[in-house]
Amino acid sequence: MTDLPRFDLGAALPAPEPLPEMLARLAVRRSAPAQALVEPGPSEAQLELILTLGARSPDHGKLTPWRFVVLGRQTRLRIAERLAALAVVKELPAKATAVLAKLTAAPVTVLVVSIARPASKPEWEQVLSAGAVCMNIEHAASALGFASSWITDWYSYDPEAAALFGVTTDEKVAGFIHIGMAAEPLLERERPDIAALTTRLP
Repeated sequence: MTDLPRFDLGAALPAPEPLPEMLARLAVRRSAPAQALVEPGPSEAQLELILTLGARSPDHGKLTPWRFVVLGRQTRLRIAERLAALAVVKELPAKATAVLAKLTAAPVTVLVVSIARPASKPEWEQVLSAGAVCMNIEHAASALGFASSWITDWYSYDPEAAALFGVTTDEKVAGFIHIGMAAEPLLERERPDIAALTTRLP
C-alpha cells in the first residue's frame, strides 16, 4: 500500500498563481448575436475539444445528465422550414418566424439536451449541470478565438418543435450554442451591481 503524502498543516501554503489570459477572457466575455455569426466555424478537431472541455463541468454523482447534438447548417435550414410552417399552424406572432434566423446563421450549432432523471441526486442539480456544460462550451469556444451565442427561443419549449431536433418528451433543451466568428465588434452592456447582489456573512 502506497504511503499517502504528509502535509505540515502549520506551514504556509504557496500563494495561488493567477492565470492572466483566462482572467482577461472572462473579463470581456460577451455573447454574440447568433444571426451575425459567420465562417469560419470550428474544425472537427476544435469542436471535439470544445465538447470535451464542455463536459468538464460539475456533475454531482457522475450522472452525465446531458447529451450533445451537433447540428450542421443543412439540418438547421431543413428544420427551420418545418418550424416556420409549425408557427403558422399554431398562429404564433411574426416574431416566432423571425427568430429562426438565429438558428440557421452560425457555421456550427451544438444543442445541449438536459436528460435529468430521478436518481440518487436531485433533478435540479442535474439541470444545473447541463447549464454549466453550456457555459463551459462557450468558454472553450472563446478560448479558441471564436464567438458564440447561447439561445433557446420558443421552439426549445414547444414539445412538437423540440421533437424535430430529436428531443424526447422526458428531455429538455438546455440551450443551442451557436459558434462562429463575430461579423461585427461585440457591444458591451450594463453589468450587474455585484455589491448590491452580494451578502457577506461573518
